[in-house]
Amino acid sequence: MAKQKNLTANDTWFFGHPKGMVTLFFTEMWERMSYYGMRALLVLYMTASLTEVIGPGGLSVPNWNPGLGLTGVEAQAIYGIYVGMVYFMVIPGGWLADNVFGHQKAVLIGAIIIALGHITLALPLTETFFLGLVFVVLGTGLLKGNISTIVGRLYKDGDERIQAGYTIFYMSINIGSALGFLIVAYLGEKIGWHWGFGAAGVGMIFGVMQYIYFRRLLGGAANEPNAMPESQRNTYIKWSKITAAAMVVVIGLGLFGIISFEPKVFAEYFTVFLTIVAFVYFTYLFVFAGLTKVEKRNLFLLLVLFVGAVAFWSGFDQSGSSLSLFAKDFTDLNVLGYIIPIGWLQLANPIFVVIFAPIFAGMWMQLGRMNLDPSLPIKFAIGLFFMALSFVVMIYAVQLAMEVTTVGIQWLLITYLLQTWGELALSPIGLSAFSKYAPKKYIGQMFGLWFLASAIGGVLSGLLGGDALVDGLESISPVFEFMIEYYVLLGIILIAVGALFTFFDSYSDLQDKVKKLEKRISTLLKSN
Repeated sequence: MAKQKNLTANDTWFFGHPKGMVTLFFTEMWERMSYYGMRALLVLYMTASLTEVIGPGGLSVPNWNPGLGLTGVEAQAIYGIYVGMVYFMVIPGGWLADNVFGHQKAVLIGAIIIALGHITLALPLTETFFLGLVFVVLGTGLLKGNISTIVGRLYKDGDERIQAGYTIFYMSINIGSALGFLIVAYLGEKIGWHWGFGAAGVGMIFGVMQYIYFRRLLGGAANEPNAMPESQRNTYIKWSKITAAAMVVVIGLGLFGIISFEPKVFAEYFTVFLTIVAFVYFTYLFVFAGLTKVEKRNLFLLLVLFVGAVAFWSGFDQSGSSLSLFAKDFTDLNVLGYIIPIGWLQLANPIFVVIFAPIFAGMWMQLGRMNLDPSLPIKFAIGLFFMALSFVVMIYAVQLAMEVTTVGIQWLLITYLLQTWGELALSPIGLSAFSKYAPKKYIGQMFGLWFLASAIGGVLSGLLGGDALVDGLESISPVFEFMIEYYVLLGIILIAVGALFTFFDSYSDLQDKVKKLEKRISTLLKSN
């Protein structure tokens, strides 16, 4: 990469951090506001009926807030495809930033495309719905991973402020998601779906405007792509435009009924495709990358963590699918005489993150001082166990709903609390694990695999959520029981792997100490 001047690395203007953090903080905040706000409405809008039955005679009248009228299975499959595509496109988005645009320009282009997508969704036309989703997917692929990269480039190598800087950046995600749940969910459910989508678009427009105005604060951080011949770069740009145009055309053909697809079948094939991509790449690294024995051992650890991350996100992303529909159909949303929007329940996650993130960080530090800090695999296992407990709570809530029709919101709040604890045990250390154990020559690509785990988990969340609600309450418990067993089994495997790696590390340390002792004894004998 061309050498770039960083104008902000030495300043402490923004709470002791480079002033460029201002730009990135608010860009990420508005982007997450639009993403999570829209996501909270997605399944609810797709399943909202075109008509509703009123009165004792069962009179059918147009629904005041109609949606697409899809089944729960179809809606959750589309939801899963959307979430999976968002995270999958981070990989080509990162490549384009590295080699074509530079990270700063990639973020700008991505933000504009996202805003265009939300504006498209805001149009009161069902025909443009999927086109809007495509725009959001493409834009997020360019923005999501690259804005995090710029955060790291604001600091010089060895700057101890960088971890705290990412913590501040992480807070923007939670503030943005909270705003999205509050504003977008309220407008969508209480005023009209497209008002909610429009609010997400307005938020993203704010993000674009402030990024353009404050971009100068970033200096030269991650501004230039890798050095390559201009002709080669132009070729990459041309084929990127062709690929994006082809995706838009395919969606357009689908909108006009020229081509059609079954959402669940597509989601299943998409899951298989993503899994094959992961399998092929791990196989390539094991067999053809020329890794050392130690690097292959570490890669095996990352493979196990990858599977654990896939499982975790397949449950965590249920908040926008099956858990939202459970809240809609089987939860009493009356709070002090006011029927709260369903999306407000998802406010629990960012609130719990703000409350418990410092507690978890302090707990790990205290355990570290006592030489009791769990290894990375064990922390992953703890995250999976919390996720298992959350679905134990949901199974109890389902059984209760079968008896009394609707249950209190406390069951969903407890579920979200346990899932947040799982997130804090697993997510913050996931990238750390891939950074620590990834082969150094492939560290950037291994970060792409971390996002690929989120992509597979997102698609699975839609498939599992659809299976859970295919027959109403009766079909929920078997699916959730399967997920509990899966999490517990993977957690046990991770504990075993963690213990194995601890043994190898201790054995390696012992060997090093023995070698040093032998060298010292040999030196003493020679001197005597």
